[in-house]
Amino acid sequence: MSTLRDLAEEHTQLRPADIDHLHRIAGDWQLLSDLSFADLLLWVPVDAEGSFLCVAQVRPTTAPTAYQDDQVGRIVGGPEVSHLDVAYVQGRIWREGDPVWYGDVPARHEAIPVRLRTADGESGEVIAVVGRDTNLSTARTPSQLELNYLTTADDLAQMIADGTFPPPRHPGETTSAPRVGDGLVRLDAGGKVTYASPNAQSAYRRLGYASHLGGEDLAELHRRLAGDPLEGTDAGNAILAALRGEAPPRREIDARGATMLTRALPLMPAGVPIGALVLVRDITEVRRRDRALITKDATIREIHHRVKNNLQTVAALLRLQARRVAMPEARVALEESVRRVASIALVHETLSMSSDEAVEFDGIVDRVASAATEVAATEQTVGMRRRGSFGVLPAEIATSLVMVLNELLLNAVEHGFPPTTEAPSAGPAPLAGTPSAAGTPSAAGTPSAAGTPSAAGTARPEADRVLPAVSGPGPVAAPLVVVSAHRFRKQLHVTVADNGRGLPAEFDAERGGRLGLQIVRALVTGELRGTIELRNGAEGGTEAVLVVPLARS
Repeated sequence: MSTLRDLAEEHTQLRPADIDHLHRIAGDWQLLSDLSFADLLLWVPVDAEGSFLCVAQVRPTTAPTAYQDDQVGRIVGGPEVSHLDVAYVQGRIWREGDPVWYGDVPARHEAIPVRLRTADGESGEVIAVVGRDTNLSTARTPSQLELNYLTTADDLAQMIADGTFPPPRHPGETTSAPRVGDGLVRLDAGGKVTYASPNAQSAYRRLGYASHLGGEDLAELHRRLAGDPLEGTDAGNAILAALRGEAPPRREIDARGATMLTRALPLMPAGVPIGALVLVRDITEVRRRDRALITKDATIREIHHRVKNNLQTVAALLRLQARRVAMPEARVALEESVRRVASIALVHETLSMSSDEAVEFDGIVDRVASAATEVAATEQTVGMRRRGSFGVLPAEIATSLVMVLNELLLNAVEHGFPPTTEAPSAGPAPLAGTPSAAGTPSAAGTPSAAGTPSAAGTARPEADRVLPAVSGPGPVAAPLVVVSAHRFRKQLHVTVADNGRGLPAEFDAERGGRLGLQIVRALVTGELRGTIELRNGAEGGTEAVLVVPLARS
C-alpha cells in the first residue's frame, strides 16, 4: 500500500508544505475519530472534474467502523463526492444530506475542509477534505460522556477547518500520547473542569484526589497534587498555556507513588479560545518498568566493568609469570595468552560504558590493530589501515570477533613480514587508494567467501582510518595490513589483507598446527557461525576473508 506522501506526489500538485500538514493531521487525528465515534478519511482533489483520492484513513476505537474495506488509494467522483466538493470549494464544514448506505451499513456523511495557514498566521487555502463518516447501525440516545465527546469533536473539526489543528509537535515528542479512552477532561475558558470521563476520575484518584473533578481549577489542582513543586508548577503552567491558545508539551505528574501523563490542547473554534481539552493516562506501571530497566542496565555495566578488571588482573598475572619462565617457548605462549585476554577485556571495557549490550566496534578494531603492531615480533615498520565500518555489534559477536581479528592481525604482521637480515631505509605507508606492494590496493575488489566484493571494493567506502605503525627498519614499499569491513544481506564481511610474502606452498589452513589458527577456526565456525578463507592475494600478500551472519537465531 502506498503511503500518503507517495499517493499525493503521484496524483496531485500539492506542495511539500501541504503534504507535511496532511501528515501532521494523519498523525494526530485518532483523537478526533474517537471523539466523533466515526471513521475519518483524508481526501485530496486529483483533477478538475471533481474527483477525489483517499490518501489516509483511521477507524474509531470507540465505535464500530462504517467501512469494512480499506479506502486508501480509492479515487471517486460524481454525486458520491458532492459533499467533499462543497467543503473544498466553499471552505466550510458540510453536514447536510440524508444517511447513505455502504452495503447493509447506514452512515452519516460530513466533510471538513483542511486549511493550511500562511507563514504569517493568516487563513490560507483549502488543500484537502476530511470525510467524517459515522456508522448509524447502533444509533441510540447519547450519554453524557458521548455528548461531551461529540461537542469536543465539533470544536476540533472547526479548528481543522481554521488551520489551527493539529498543533505543532514539540521536538522529541512521538505520536504515543494519552488517548480518549485513557481519560478526558474538558475545561472552560477559566480553567474550571466542566466534564471529566470516568477513566480520568480514576487516574486522579490514583494521584490522591478522591473528590469529583467537576468545577475544580485543574491548573491549581496539578500544583497541589505533584510531589515535586517544580513538576507541579510546570504541569499547572501547561494548563494555563493551553487556555491561552498555546500547545504546551506533555507533562508528567508524580504523586503518592503514581505517575500520570497529561496532554493539554487548546480549544479555539473560529479562533476564539473557549477552554482546553486535557487528556490523561496512568503510566505508573510503565515508569516502574523504566526504573527497573535503568537499575538493570547499571548492574550490567557494573558487571562488565568488574569482568574487565578481572581480565586485566589475569593478564597481569600471566605477564608476571612469563617474566619468570626460562623456556623461550613457554614465555612466548604466555605472552600470546596475555594479548588474547587483553583483547577480550577491550570489549568488556566498551560494554561497561555503553547503555546496552552492543558496542561500536570500529574503535575496538583500531586499538587491537595498534597493539598488534606494537607487540608483534618483527623488525619492520608495519602500517595499519581500516577501510569501511563494522558499525554496532552485539556483545556475543564482538567478544569472539575481537579475538579472531587479534590473531589474524598478529599473524599478518609476524608471518607476512618476517625479520630480515638487511635494513633498507623505511618508506612511508602508502596513502589511501594507492597501490600496495603487490601492485593493487590491498584487499580491494577481491571476492569474499560469499562471492561479493570485499569492503574495500564496495561503492563509496568510508574514508580510510590510518592507524599508527611501530618504528623500525622496513622495505621501500612499506609493509601494510588493511582491515576492510562492510555489511551485505545481514552478513558482516571482513577482510584482513597484507602485502607481505604470502602463504607458503605447503600451507594447509585446515591442518595448520598453530594454536592461533586453531582458535580462529573454532571461534569463526562455532561461536560466530560463519566462514573463513585464508588465501594468497591476486597480486601477492595474504588475505583472510570472514563472513559472519549478523542475525542471531
